[in-house]
Amino acid sequence: MSKSMNTNYQKINKLSKNYAEEILKVLPWETKEVPAEIPHGDMPGDKIEIGESHIAKANKIFPVLVKEIAEKMKKNENQRVVVSVCGGSGVGKSEIASVLAWFLNQSGVGAYILSGDNYPHRIPMYNDAERLHVFRESAVRSMVEAGDYTNERFAEIRSWQQEDTDADKKHAEGNAWFESYLAGGRKGLSEYLGTPYETDFDEVSNIISAFKDGAADIWLRRMGRDAASLWYEDVDFSDKQVLIIEWTHGNSDFLKGVDIPVLLNSTPAETLAHRRARNRDGKTDSAFTTMVLEIEQGKLHSQACKAKIICSKNGELISFDEYTELMKDQF
Repeated sequence: MSKSMNTNYQKINKLSKNYAEEILKVLPWETKEVPAEIPHGDMPGDKIEIGESHIAKANKIFPVLVKEIAEKMKKNENQRVVVSVCGGSGVGKSEIASVLAWFLNQSGVGAYILSGDNYPHRIPMYNDAERLHVFRESAVRSMVEAGDYTNERFAEIRSWQQEDTDADKKHAEGNAWFESYLAGGRKGLSEYLGTPYETDFDEVSNIISAFKDGAADIWLRRMGRDAASLWYEDVDFSDKQVLIIEWTHGNSDFLKGVDIPVLLNSTPAETLAHRRARNRDGKTDSAFTTMVLEIEQGKLHSQACKAKIICSKNGELISFDEYTELMKDQF
């Protein structure tokens, strides 16, 4: 990544309008209906389905978000604010971010939705393969270091790998030596997921910095699902005051410059129930996918203390203390 990308740019003219005052005019907030088709994030091929629950949550979040945005606008000479909408699988990040942006635009405050899923180092197919490789390499190495590795045991593990069941805890029943494989694999995977090894956090942080510094145009990455689908677009931000980043890792310590992290929470049990319901045949995810989701949820949990707004799965805004009580004994 060139050091010059999004560091040399023209800036917007000094604003005559007081956007902090402008946005506060929407309060007291009256629940709004949302059209069937509204703009959404910039992930190529992304399909979202906005339902009543997403609109209801956005209506709950928005009046609180407005007050937060107004305060942050006062502290930025360009009256620009960065919001992240983060959470685990199936919480509706894309949908709720889209509705929040629509509310802002309808209120006279320009908003742009950036999808963090454009910024992994690898396209989805290759990143999934790298996750599995990291898990297995770390797992086998851990067995060797623990003194548990034998050719006979690896032959059994290899058969599980070929079945894609080698992350299944059930294999440890009656095979105590398998614990070192699972523990080492999980540790290695945790050191990859949601870190700079997997994702270019610096590039997103540079975008945030340029936006808040008043950049009129910013180069944004686009990543599709095949090796020939990675490109950049020069996006006009001259009429945007709020950048909304919708992303699992939107509250990560590796990401710099976010003003208002919004956490859409779900417990591990709620996430599992959602994913099971989404699968037409009612099957659960593979053991490896479950491990990935558990690790991601654990990282979201460790970062939750930084969230300015927390919305529960049932659509209630909760304090961090209430969140802590809700998530007690979940990890």
